[in-house]
Amino acid sequence: MKLTHSCIISTDVKKLSKFYENILQIKGQYHGDDYSEFQMGQFKLSIFNFDSHESLNPGSARPASNKSVIFEFNVEDVDYEYKRLNELNIDWVKPPTIYPWGVKSFYFRDPDGNLINFYTLLSQD
Repeated sequence: MKLTHSCIISTDVKKLSKFYENILQIKGQYHGDDYSEFQMGQFKLSIFNFDSHESLNPGSARPASNKSVIFEFNVEDVDYEYKRLNELNIDWVKPPTIYPWGVKSFYFRDPDGNLINFYTLLSQD
């Protein structure tokens, strides 16, 4: 078994998709106005419209209410990404920090409040 896909349910697919295009620096693939995908290697992140999801699975999701899942992205240079994202209107949670398990990372939130972590593995010299 392998995890291949995560989906964010949102009331504003266009706004959230544009945000992810900016932070990931890749173009989303749009399927109408209520669904977009971001292919990253073997993994796919998608954004789906709340009303459309609700019509298929009533009561199963509540948009903009995530407080327990973190989307983590391994980046080549966390300091470069922090400077780059400072040009955007980012909701910062924690600045670049070195952790004892060998990573340097920073945390921020997307427009729906989902927590995102950009991290770089530190060399094990």
